Amino acid sequence: MSRIGKLPITIPEGVNVSIADSVVTVTGPKGELKLNIPLKINVEIKDNQVIITRVNEDKKVKANHGTIRAHINNMINGVQNHWQKSLEIRGTGYKASLSGSTLTVNAGYIHPVIVEAPEGITFTLPEETKIIVSGADKTLVGQVASNIRKIRKPEPYKGKGIRYTDEVIKLKAGKTANA
Repeated sequence: MSRIGKLPITIPEGVNVSIADSVVTVTGPKGELKLNIPLKINVEIKDNQVIITRVNEDKKVKANHGTIRAHINNMINGVQNHWQKSLEIRGTGYKASLSGSTLTVNAGYIHPVIVEAPEGITFTLPEETKIIVSGADKTLVGQVASNIRKIRKPEPYKGKGIRYTDEVIKLKAGKTANA
């Protein structure tokens, strides 16, 4: 058995989990998420707990066992408390602005880069150089934050670009003059 897959998930107060036609639906105070369950994986609700089991011991089924459990756990946590990724913009003249659900990033290009927030994702800007991406779906939050980071990756000489707040960029020495 998978060490992670065999652990039951306790359903907290205010969160409802339902299973219909190999689709798990999790609803809570902060949203609703759905997940398709692959073949040969069983999901059951017993005594206010979600239990994930597998039908056989195929390599692919074993790999999906723990993954599906982790996804359902992330869904339950996401509809209770939103997931967040924070980004930081560094560089002269680099900044972001927000109008509605549209994020405009000025990162050294001729034209500003416009990012539309997908459904279920919200952007907040505490400062011009800080972006917080939040939402109930952990995968979608991480993908949107990664797409924003790809606009201008941090470069290794001066550290200019868009980076995660907790990310550390090792700076290179650069060229030195021979005296």
